[in-house]
Amino acid sequence: MPSMAFNHRRGLNPYLSPYTILDCGDIPVSPLDNALALRQMSEAFLELGSRSPALAQGKNPKPKLLTLGGDHSVALPALRALNKIHGGPVAVLHFDAHLDTWNPAKYTSAWESAQSDYNHGSMFWIASNEGLILNGSSAHAGLRTRLTGQSWADYIDDDRQGFLRISSDDIDDMGTRGIIDAIIGRIGLETPTYLSIDIDVIDPGLCPGTGTPEPGGWTSRELIRIIRGLEDLNVVGADIVEVAPAYDGTGEQTALTAAQLGFEIMTNWVGRSMGRMESGIKSKTGNKEEL
Repeated sequence: MPSMAFNHRRGLNPYLSPYTILDCGDIPVSPLDNALALRQMSEAFLELGSRSPALAQGKNPKPKLLTLGGDHSVALPALRALNKIHGGPVAVLHFDAHLDTWNPAKYTSAWESAQSDYNHGSMFWIASNEGLILNGSSAHAGLRTRLTGQSWADYIDDDRQGFLRISSDDIDDMGTRGIIDAIIGRIGLETPTYLSIDIDVIDPGLCPGTGTPEPGGWTSRELIRIIRGLEDLNVVGADIVEVAPAYDGTGEQTALTAAQLGFEIMTNWVGRSMGRMESGIKSKTGNKEEL
């Protein structure tokens, strides 16, 4: 309920702010043809992202799209659309147990085909090779995946794509504040950034409703704290994916966590935009804040 959504952490209710939050519904896609489905999603993201927002702000106002999904490959059409909307590559902040920068040739498939290239473990590899991702300004967080083969080749390929890797174990030494600082240090606060959250970044004991669970993940509290600490990032689009209700617990804890993360992302968007709007008004009127 909008009337029950005041976020005490940020001091605002995103649904009762000057900004409009809309549910755009589902994008109709083919269940039989991966390449066609990605084309359909790319066109839908581009069409929605090119519309004028209800409350225009700045020189080139753009709406922000939060995608809720299952398969993580939805990030690829989102990045293709953002590249056209923003006129260039964007940084990627990727919360996941897995790299998802694998060459499709390495990804498990009994029969190789052009269609099998489009999968939930290779979308960032494809995006990087298409020039959609800023090389050197992107980051993974929460990693604890196994690698392919018998070497560090996966990490070498990931390095080539320009990602900083923060492992799940790092939180024990760095704490949530250290993770936040490392991400901001890598990406900066002004770089257009796509935020992608695979729910399997959280330990399966807390979020079992996902297709590729990996033990040893973060808690939901830790991830929410990190997302709150990144409220000043210039996030231009986001997704929360790999939620599989069929595998969730009776209390639907995975779905509840995903919903809370979505609420935190929208709160961050509204809070950052309202802060900039207020700063613009003060600069025009000559008012200055006291420190």
